[in-house]
Amino acid sequence: FVASTMEVEPPSAAKPLGRDMALAIKAYNEHDVEALKAAHGARKLEHAEGHSGGRGKYIKSIIFGGLDGIITTFSIISGVAGADMSWVVVLIMGLSNVIADAISMGYGDYLSEKAEMDFAREERKREMWETENYLDGEKKEMVELYTSRGLSLEDASRVIDIVAKNKEFFVDLMMVEELGIMPPEGEESPIKNGLVSFGSFVAFGSIPLIAYLVVYGIIHVDPAYVATFNWAFLAACLITASALFGMGALKGRISGTSWWKSGFHILINGSLAAGSAYLIGWGVDFGVSSTMNVSLSTC
Repeated sequence: FVASTMEVEPPSAAKPLGRDMALAIKAYNEHDVEALKAAHGARKLEHAEGHSGGRGKYIKSIIFGGLDGIITTFSIISGVAGADMSWVVVLIMGLSNVIADAISMGYGDYLSEKAEMDFAREERKREMWETENYLDGEKKEMVELYTSRGLSLEDASRVIDIVAKNKEFFVDLMMVEELGIMPPEGEESPIKNGLVSFGSFVAFGSIPLIAYLVVYGIIHVDPAYVATFNWAFLAACLITASALFGMGALKGRISGTSWWKSGFHILINGSLAAGSAYLIGWGVDFGVSSTMNVSLSTC
């Protein structure tokens, strides 16, 4: 190799990144080459980046737990509204759904994350054992992998010879390149992941339920009042739609895609689920009522 003339800063305790990820993403979205160069010059510390730290660690659980909570709870309220059942049924079914599904999702997320981490750890142990006992064989596999991707045999051999000098890094590299598995990180916690999913489901899943019950309570302060329109359901629809679009927009911003498209897609998803639940509730209620009326008329 020819020695590079580029200055390399000595490693520090904070391990500076090679670029500001937020600026790099912004540059990509705007196709701004100069901004990309500036992003590579604006180095940030890992603990302040957020891209690799704890701030974005549980985003997936928050987003998907919250979306599942909102959509499933609102679908139940829609079904009950379609069947023209009382607010007591909304409370019982809505609250039961929020708690039961939150427990199921949180525990399922915990088991899934734990299984994935256990599998990754076992695979890493195996790769480490193979590296310690037959390094040449592991190096040969990686050379073959890199040559299959277009590198020359000479370049691939040089790269692997250098990387293999650091055993821990070499094993992690094999995990990603050969097995397609991200090496497990010591700070990951399946329990926290499950709790985040549970909390997100409960928090966001309660939005349509609380909206319905609060508006219903306000309208029916006077017991003698008889509503001719289900204002509580309309309020739940509007508030839930706003929450769905907001979470979809947040998902889009985090993933680097169009926020309004992401918000619109999530809104459509929730509308289809709730609309089908409403029609089913209305259809079952209509069918049962018609059958009962026919039965009574023949008696």
